[in-house]
Amino acid sequence: MADGDWQTAAPNTMGFKSDPATSFDELAKTGKLAGVHGVVALRGGRIVFERYMDGNDMRWGQSLGNVAFGPETLHDVRSVTKSIVGLLYGIALAGGKVPGLDEPVVAQFPEYIDLAGDPQRKRLTLRHALTMTLGTEWNENIPYTDPANSEIAMEQAPDRYRFILDRPILTEPGKRWTYSGGALALLGRIIERGTGQSLPEFARGALFDPLGINAMDWIRGQDGEASAASGLRLAPRSLARIGQMILQHGQWEGRPIVSKSWLDQSFQPAALVDIGWPGMRYGYLWYLGEEAITDRAGTYGERFVAAFGNGGQRLFVFPGLDFVLAITTGNYDSPDQWRAPAAILYNVFLPSLTGT
Repeated sequence: MADGDWQTAAPNTMGFKSDPATSFDELAKTGKLAGVHGVVALRGGRIVFERYMDGNDMRWGQSLGNVAFGPETLHDVRSVTKSIVGLLYGIALAGGKVPGLDEPVVAQFPEYIDLAGDPQRKRLTLRHALTMTLGTEWNENIPYTDPANSEIAMEQAPDRYRFILDRPILTEPGKRWTYSGGALALLGRIIERGTGQSLPEFARGALFDPLGINAMDWIRGQDGEASAASGLRLAPRSLARIGQMILQHGQWEGRPIVSKSWLDQSFQPAALVDIGWPGMRYGYLWYLGEEAITDRAGTYGERFVAAFGNGGQRLFVFPGLDFVLAITTGNYDSPDQWRAPAAILYNVFLPSLTGT
């Protein structure tokens, strides 16, 4: 099934309590959706809402000017890339192409003899990389326009992998969550070495082609390396397709794409530490949350998994609601970038789904 073959359905035929289009349009009139470029919502595997709005956009910091967005228009998904790399690692692991999660990271880079022999660094495992609990120095809390930002420094380093592996160890691995594009660069390189393919080539053959995702772009750094942390460009429909595959326990049209066991592991709170957002946990490169929903029977927690990217890029998957929401926006590096996607989720779709 290609992106153009999506089936559509009216929200009222899919169990919505109210029409999300009305709420969306009212919210847009208030200016609270400034910078939103695309929204695709699925329920029951069908598109129940789709909207595109023209706006200024960028390709990894380079201005594209005003873009007329549509169903096939590629968009930076920034750090949503990380969650997709998590899926790719699971696919490669199931095929015996990459090491198990308890193997030391540094052992996968034996060319750095001085680092590979460090007993402290041997404690840092692939599981720690997947959960961003390596315990090494890394700071992405400052703007990505600042060369002191660790991801920017990595991109500008003469050898990105030595730069990452040589970071000072600040705390015992597994004890503290530190957001790290460096961890993704390591995982991406390990996937490439194990599969014998570039990260984009492996992604296309193992994930995108089987899902019918025909259009994608993967931005490379100045050293020619595909950015595993933030370089992927996809259309919102393609993001939604990935979310639907997750709802279907890793299957697409009867074919297994990602093993259910890997998804189950990925969506467990492996990093039992504070990640800075109340109520949120982190699995294998996916955010895990729970929304309090009140109905006639009382209040219960509706679990979801999500991928977040700079600028307001979002992919939400609510298994209990059989619901997927993909959002692309152009509010890169803005301190308020979270507001528009939050408004879409909390003021449009959750009320339409639950009636609260």
